[in-house]
Amino acid sequence: MGGATAATDVDARTDDLTARDEGSEPVEPTDPGGAAVEFRDDVSVELVRSAARDADVLFAARVSTKGEQSLDDVEADAQRSAGLINYLMRSRHGSPFEHNSMTFYVHAPIFVFRELMRHRIASYNEESGRYRELRPVFYVPGPERRLVQEGKPGHYQFVSGTPEQHALVERETREQCTRAYASYQRMLAAGVAREVARIVLPLTIYSSAYVTVNARSLMNILSLRTSREESAVPSYPQREIEMMAERMEEEWARLMPLSHAAFQRNGRVAP
Repeated sequence: MGGATAATDVDARTDDLTARDEGSEPVEPTDPGGAAVEFRDDVSVELVRSAARDADVLFAARVSTKGEQSLDDVEADAQRSAGLINYLMRSRHGSPFEHNSMTFYVHAPIFVFRELMRHRIASYNEESGRYRELRPVFYVPGPERRLVQEGKPGHYQFVSGTPEQHALVERETREQCTRAYASYQRMLAAGVAREVARIVLPLTIYSSAYVTVNARSLMNILSLRTSREESAVPSYPQREIEMMAERMEEEWARLMPLSHAAFQRNGRVAP
């Protein structure tokens, strides 16, 4: 789909969704400000602040043998010490990779955040449905999303699925999200508190959060939430959280290219 699409583009399917339910009012697929319900098939990740360099790994590691003299390595030429970075990664001496910080602004479906927050090695602050009215932006899988799982747990793969299955997923997602948001709006208009009205909203609604993480913690996330042939330990992430992880990895690779290369070279195993 490539980006946002208004629910009003979905012909007559959503025009009278609740007319099927007795006593219901027709769905109005807009919020009070007039914004149309939107459907997206992507996630957004923006690096908003960082203090992360390959040199940070060097001075942290060298304090083990040089003590106060390691202060001389704070501005070290990391290129000349790529071998040390690779050694640390290979031997899984991970603590030197913790002396850095990256803060990302992430805009993604709530079900992605629920998976991300299982990694109890980052700091999170998420927008609150108690304190602000949630915007009508929902995730619907794009045409390239594989829909059908084949095989047993632990030994499975996803395949594309039929055009009919893709059409069904898109139609049902759009209809249910539009209906749910209309219910949310009706409760708010009746004076119901936001924290109560939000209970009807599905996990596919978008939320936003700041996520702060160091390189070692990010490598742990990447080792579990990306699927790569070069990985020493296979991983089977849900595609939507993998999309988020891929964008984080792009930013980290730009900030700390030697550390990222060592991660790749050593099987993408977090040290």
